[in-house]
Amino acid sequence: MKGRMISPGKAQGEAIVSREPIGFYGGIDAKTGIVIEKGHELEGKSVTGKVLVFPCGKGSTVGSYVIYGLQKNGVGPAAIINKETETIVATGVILAGIPCVDGIDIDQIKTGDNIEVDADNSTVNVL
Repeated sequence: MKGRMISPGKAQGEAIVSREPIGFYGGIDAKTGIVIEKGHELEGKSVTGKVLVFPCGKGSTVGSYVIYGLQKNGVGPAAIINKETETIVATGVILAGIPCVDGIDIDQIKTGDNIEVDADNSTVNVL
């Protein structure tokens, strides 16, 4: 799948997919990488080392620093794929150095799929 590079880099890993937007501030614990938002479909799941797939971000601009904190604490996702990356997520992945591609039909990706993200070439492949 061809998209748009938001943050450069390459990564491969297991997909964890949310059909709901993700709010990083108050939604994911920056120390553990666990989704803590009550009632979210990924509540209790870890994003650590996974290719995190979700339609778009939501919430506070502090979310950018949560993404950075996840990476700094060694519990960040390997890559992020969005349908549409908004400013909060874009700033966070760039600060954290996490490969990120948007403009992807995320309905073609399922949790557990092995995903290759080549943000340098704006591509996402389900292996």
